[in-house]
Amino acid sequence: MNEPGFSFSSAQGKYTGTSIVRLEGPLTLSTLFAFQDEFRAMKPPVLILDLTACPYMDSAGLGLIMNKYVSAENGRRKFFLTGINTRIEALIELTKVNRVLRTFPTAEAAEDAAWIAEGVLRRL
Repeated sequence: MNEPGFSFSSAQGKYTGTSIVRLEGPLTLSTLFAFQDEFRAMKPPVLILDLTACPYMDSAGLGLIMNKYVSAENGRRKFFLTGINTRIEALIELTKVNRVLRTFPTAEAAEDAAWIAEGVLRRL
């Protein structure tokens, strides 16, 4: 499950149907193989990828994220990124995927935005 310098964990969000995946370490070609099968199998209504502890990613890491985004869109699920640093933000902007990926400063902000959009919080 873990490569040297890379690990991930998954937790339930505050609302049922939300999963938060936290990465620690760089998401690169050499580290993503331990992560990708489990990540691709995750299909909750709302999936938040927290990159707060991910110092950088390469094009392979971004490719994995984009594949997950497309899968979520096709399945009418929500997928958000949180905690991106300036280095990852530069990669996202350079590749122009900032036009489709939704980012939030925190997992809590992303989760609230997802469920407000669904009208769930208005009913609580």
